[in-house]
Amino acid sequence: MSEQRALLVVDVQRGFEDPTLGPRDNPAAEENIARLIAAWRRRGDPIVFVQHDWPGGPLERGTPGFELKDTVAGEPDLRIVKTVHSSFHGDVDLDAWLRERGIGAIAVCGIQTNFCCETTARIGSDLGYDMWFVLDATHTFDNATSDGEVVPAAEIARMTGINLQDEFGDVVTTATACT
Repeated sequence: MSEQRALLVVDVQRGFEDPTLGPRDNPAAEENIARLIAAWRRRGDPIVFVQHDWPGGPLERGTPGFELKDTVAGEPDLRIVKTVHSSFHGDVDLDAWLRERGIGAIAVCGIQTNFCCETTARIGSDLGYDMWFVLDATHTFDNATSDGEVVPAAEIARMTGINLQDEFGDVVTTATACT
């Protein structure tokens, strides 16, 4: 396998600006995602843009919410559209694409920390990829438990990082990933 690490930019779509989704954490997420994309381009490492087609939701294909945010500029090496949480289960076989190129490492960033980003990271790790989860280049929203208690987005993100660290890969910062 090559020493290259593919950057997976997950669901950085305009539909996540919908105010009905509620409060979010990490206002610097998009800036950090842009820094990651720029660093990967400087190194010539592969970049994958992933878009979620959420029928009936704020990310539905054919609506403005499906479009990528301006942060996600330029053309990727691969674009995937998915209707499920994992970027490995989209309209392109990401696992096959990475293996064909001898890429054995991934870095995951995007929206939402605890849903599509975490699922992509877990499946990537289970498939044998050396996985970096760039936590400060993700964000999520407040969410309610089954009994109605609202859990702040920052706490959800912190727990995602705790869940992934060591067992699935390394939780890293944008600064670390860009060096």
